[in-house]
Amino acid sequence: MDKKVSRLRRAVATRRKISELNVHRLTVHRSNLHIYANIISPEGDKVLVAASTLEPEVRKELADSKVSGGNVAAATIIGKRVAEKAKAAGIELVAFDRSGFRYHGRVKALAEAAREAGLKF
Repeated sequence: MDKKVSRLRRAVATRRKISELNVHRLTVHRSNLHIYANIISPEGDKVLVAASTLEPEVRKELADSKVSGGNVAAATIIGKRVAEKAKAAGIELVAFDRSGFRYHGRVKALAEAAREAGLKF
């Protein structure tokens, strides 16, 4: 088993539980260079809100502060941004889906920033 298969295997139980809860799901994906966050509908068919370090506004903000897209500072920006977009869309309660990634570093920073910006999970 390679790393990706192991990570996806770990994600299955979390996604099963979230589907039972029938709430919006905040998913996180991280790569070496970027971090992505999506809020997906309870049915799992639509992405309602999305934020990533690839967005032009975020890239400009990261360039101004001389920060790359693959670190804790960038994850904090994305957490705040996805929470603001969610509140604008009328979403306050979500379930956090870490997609099999360990809850530390960038994943933890994104989650804490989203909580501070007003999302409840």
